[in-house]
Amino acid sequence: MWSEALRICKEYMPSRLGELQEECGREAGKKGSSGAEGLLEQAREWEQAGEYARAVDCYLKVRDPSNSVLVEKCLLKAAELAVKFLDQSQSMEVTRTVAPQLVAMKKYSMAAELYLNLDLIREAIDAFIEGEEWSKAKHMAKEFDPRSEEYVDQRYKEYLKKQGKVDSLVGIDVMAALDIYAKQEQWEKCLEVAAKQSYPVLHKYVALYATQLICEGSWDKALRLYVQHGAPASPQNFNIYKRLFVEMVNAPGMNCAEAYSSWADLRDMLLSLCENLVKSSEANTVAHEEFERMLLISHYCATRSAAQGLKQLDTMAAQLSISLLRHTDLLPADKAFYEAGMAAKAVSWENMAFVFLNRFLDLSDAIEEGNLDSLDHSDFQRTDIPFEVPLPAHQHVPEEQREEVRDWVLTMSMDQRLEQALPQDERSTYEASLVAAGTGVLSLPCLLTGYPVLRNKIELRPGREVKKDVWYKFVMAVKVSQNPRGRSQAWVGFSPSR
Repeated sequence: MWSEALRICKEYMPSRLGELQEECGREAGKKGSSGAEGLLEQAREWEQAGEYARAVDCYLKVRDPSNSVLVEKCLLKAAELAVKFLDQSQSMEVTRTVAPQLVAMKKYSMAAELYLNLDLIREAIDAFIEGEEWSKAKHMAKEFDPRSEEYVDQRYKEYLKKQGKVDSLVGIDVMAALDIYAKQEQWEKCLEVAAKQSYPVLHKYVALYATQLICEGSWDKALRLYVQHGAPASPQNFNIYKRLFVEMVNAPGMNCAEAYSSWADLRDMLLSLCENLVKSSEANTVAHEEFERMLLISHYCATRSAAQGLKQLDTMAAQLSISLLRHTDLLPADKAFYEAGMAAKAVSWENMAFVFLNRFLDLSDAIEEGNLDSLDHSDFQRTDIPFEVPLPAHQHVPEEQREEVRDWVLTMSMDQRLEQALPQDERSTYEASLVAAGTGVLSLPCLLTGYPVLRNKIELRPGREVKKDVWYKFVMAVKVSQNPRGRSQAWVGFSPSR
């Protein structure tokens, strides 16, 4: 055995001891674990002989996969001898060799202690970080190198992000946590945490979620987000608000009593927005004026749905559909004229129905042709119904219904009693026009019908009026039916029970 050979050589042939030890080391390296015993014996011999550099080298060479405890002891012994007996550079080299091996063996505290003995603070911290012993890393940074606390925090954030431990990250870096929640589409949790931060932070993520919902076609859910959280007057959100309006006015199946809650949601969102705009730097801008118009349109639509649920208010519903025609620069024109014409037809206003449905057919043909050049505006001279409107991107009314309208218009055109003209009032002006044809005098719209308020009015607040007879009819209908949709009027400054 090598240990016995070394003993005999040392006793009887000391001059050959070094040569024999070299050979022993080479053989031990070849034999692996079976040579570990020889290396260990040799290391001890060098240590006893005061040859610490050689002893350290032997301890470092000990390898035995089946005996990690032995390897660990040898590594620690090598580091101990290096620190005690070797110069600074050598001990540093040994430590940098031993400590990573200890880390690999999951002996993080031992590795950190070795680094700390040589004032290698950052390396000691990294050893704890490698072992995910974050409290120890933080404590070491705080005690020995406060400048490294930020480093530990940053590494901890990266670790939490990588591991997806977002709940723990909230207490360290809430914005990073919110970004992860958003990326993982944990929107409920994201908004819950964001709401505890600040209004701007909350609405950053509301906008992100709303944008995703709109892209997925769930604009109704996006709308409810702003009903729930309010609509800030932030210019970066304006496109979202406009998109929600556009999606809703273009959606099919919204001209009915059942659509009330959706229109009420849109109205409430736009009301919140307009109230915030008044108090912001965007007050009285073009954007503000446009959103006020969208609010009025959504109010008309919500009121129309409320009226459609009550038979005694069918005339009011028709008037609202007709009043919406003055906003066809913001609404899909074909859809608006179809709804106005069908509403007029339903209450037997056949002259108006004919004019509006005839216009609808012209618009339908223009959509097929791809331009509005052939439109005849003669029926709408001296009214406030705009001539210049965007060409709808597609047909909003199914072909079957278009053909039914075409047949009806053709039939009515042969009726000698029909007058292809819009009815006029005491101003010698189209009765639904807010602008008097002869004088240019502008009347306020009735907030329950959209028609001009000429006399017998009730002023709800400055700039908001209703016709007295319409108002009483509405109040009575709501009371009799106990229809909760009557609450749709609350935003204009009154309650039907008042």
